[in-house]
Amino acid sequence: MRNEKLHLVNYIGGLLKDSDYVYFVSYTGLKVQDLSDLRAKLEKAQAEVHVLKNTLILKAAETFEMDSLKSLELTGGTALVAGKGDPAQAAKALLDFGKAHQELAAKGGYFEGTLLSAAEVSAMAELPSRETLYAMLLGVLQGPSRNLVSLLNNKAASILNVLNAYKDKLEKSS
Repeated sequence: MRNEKLHLVNYIGGLLKDSDYVYFVSYTGLKVQDLSDLRAKLEKAQAEVHVLKNTLILKAAETFEMDSLKSLELTGGTALVAGKGDPAQAAKALLDFGKAHQELAAKGGYFEGTLLSAAEVSAMAELPSRETLYAMLLGVLQGPSRNLVSLLNNKAASILNVLNAYKDKLEKSS
């Protein structure tokens, strides 16, 4: 392999390894200005777009021993969207941009060592943000303790009501 290609394969492998998530999208027919707009939208989601050759992506997956990516079938023009942080944000940006520009379509993705289908990338876009998911999880974790406190508080209030009623009865009878 030529030295330039070796450096490119290493660069792609670094992108694949260092990114929290990677999406593969078809961009054929997209204008340069539209691709620039997509880059700007993805930059807000801490992601970046790279137009790469399919063979080099697969060679990088093979070189860096990313077994699940080896089975990826890439055809046509492929752009690699790699990023850090919340994968749902970038997927939402891709989905929204794809609604306005039919030339852009998800081919698949790679998240936490697992290969994603195009449908799973779309499903990822439907997820709430990471912060919202954390808030939902916190609510679920606080639920049992909140219910226990309410139950104990209700029982204490019931006992207090009985004692107050007994006190009132004693005051009336004296």
